[in-house]
Amino acid sequence: MVQQAASVLFDVPDEVHEEIITLIGAVAGDRETQASDLAAAFGDWCWLVYTRHGDVIEILDVGCAR
Repeated sequence: MVQQAASVLFDVPDEVHEEIITLIGAVAGDRETQASDLAAAFGDWCWLVYTRHGDVIEILDVGCAR
């Protein structure tokens, strides 16, 4: 499922998909953020902004500095 999510990120270079997959995996463990909260995760080159709705993580923005 995470691999499928990263594979549809056409706006970032292919070589940073693995970093985005890692970020998604890291935020999956975030049980504190709720729907009205925004949170962000940063890798070496990429970032994502997300919120959580119960067991669902909504990725609101993803980007890459490369």
